[in-house]
Amino acid sequence: MDIKMIVELVAVILGAYIIGSIPTGYIVVKLFTGQDIRTIGSGSTGATNVKRVMGKKWFFIVLLLDAFKGALPVILSYLFAASFKEIGLLPVLAAIFVILGHSKSIFLGFTGGKSVASGVGTLLALNWQAGLLIALIWAVVTWFSRYVSLGSIVALALAPLLMWFLNSPIAYVIYAFIAAVYVIYLHRENIKRLIAGNENKVR
Repeated sequence: MDIKMIVELVAVILGAYIIGSIPTGYIVVKLFTGQDIRTIGSGSTGATNVKRVMGKKWFFIVLLLDAFKGALPVILSYLFAASFKEIGLLPVLAAIFVILGHSKSIFLGFTGGKSVASGVGTLLALNWQAGLLIALIWAVVTWFSRYVSLGSIVALALAPLLMWFLNSPIAYVIYAFIAAVYVIYLHRENIKRLIAGNENKVR
């Protein structure tokens, strides 16, 4: 491994983590209300918790910003990092570290959101057809069940199958599996509430 490959590897990992760490929901709520979103509702910085404070409009704004935040490092790794291109390693590393940054933000003492929107953003950047199907599944399940958490869990659980079905590189399928396991793990308390029947509904 030469120095250029090492530099690109480190740049992708650090860049993706830092971009992922930008606490979109925290910044929006702090900027417009002065409140710390981590002390409200679930304590998450994600779009669902933002909705509890600022309403539906800001739910969608933060959702889109987080999805863009997830896609951006993956796209940049495609454009500017040539090393390992034949196996798709750098886009996958960018995807992993951006969702890690979102949930464990260096700017918020390693707290954050549950990486659903940013995770879908990474999947859109890796395979836009799979990403759109995952977003559609999330929307449909959330609409009919009225549980954002259930929509997130179902959509991410199906991500590896959709990636495989659409003939994505094996590295992308493996990433989709890793992302699904990680996001579902972050929803472990939501799963307990869903089973107990006391999970908060979206509307």
